[in-house]
Amino acid sequence: MPFQIEDLRGAYLKYHEFRKNNKFSFHERFIFPYICGTYFGYRKIDVLRVVAVAKSISPKPRYLDVGCGYGDFLEKIREFIPDAIGIEKDGGIFYEFNMVKPDYIHIKDVSLDLNEKYDVIFVGWMDPGVDFRKAVANCTDCIITNFDTGGQCGINGGCEYEEFGFRRIAWWRTPSWIDVNYQIMNKYYTPLTEKIKKELFKLRSAHTMWYIYTKENLSTVVNNALKLCFKKESQQSLDDEKYNFEEILDECGFHYNEELVALTSAKKALWNVFFE
Repeated sequence: MPFQIEDLRGAYLKYHEFRKNNKFSFHERFIFPYICGTYFGYRKIDVLRVVAVAKSISPKPRYLDVGCGYGDFLEKIREFIPDAIGIEKDGGIFYEFNMVKPDYIHIKDVSLDLNEKYDVIFVGWMDPGVDFRKAVANCTDCIITNFDTGGQCGINGGCEYEEFGFRRIAWWRTPSWIDVNYQIMNKYYTPLTEKIKKELFKLRSAHTMWYIYTKENLSTVVNNALKLCFKKESQQSLDDEKYNFEEILDECGFHYNEELVALTSAKKALWNVFFE
């Protein structure tokens, strides 16, 4: 991760100070995403989509999360794929703050030490200026990646896998932590008039893109699994498939199928799946 240990120590102290004085639940996961959340705003339906893709390839899929950090998203995946594992390059994020490192998170450099085959590799983070796509592409036929359009996308964009023999078969959009952080700060912690808050609300444009890449041998089966999962979402109450922290997304105006008016693309509804 692109942080120095001293920076993290400072953030950690601020985080504990915030928790002592704050009365709102779940704000900290979006204000301090590195410590107690993720850099993308996800719902349970994102987890279920990823799990559906993985299980369409194998009933007991080999699943790897690259750059998993403390394992917030990976922990949710493991509720459905118990053998899922993660890789994190910097072990100091656990040891410096006396946090227990789970056995299923391995400390290693993916660009130097990734020599096993996996059914699905999830890439949720790639440092700007770093490119380990080739190492990932050599070890799977299905890659799920997300990236923050605010800048986290590795070297030369670095989020595409077509040059390695993959094809993007589907994608969807969710809020980034930047989106949610700004809305939380504007709504609860900044003295602004209602008029200004409404104007700022219209400017939301930072977001996270989720891409599904497969080799040709898996494109049909994965595509069908994702379509079935998406169809089920539209037929049942989303309240049945929610994490408790999703209430913050709703409060901040990032509802399922919410459209970001600042985007010029016609395909701007959050969580709507678009098939290639």
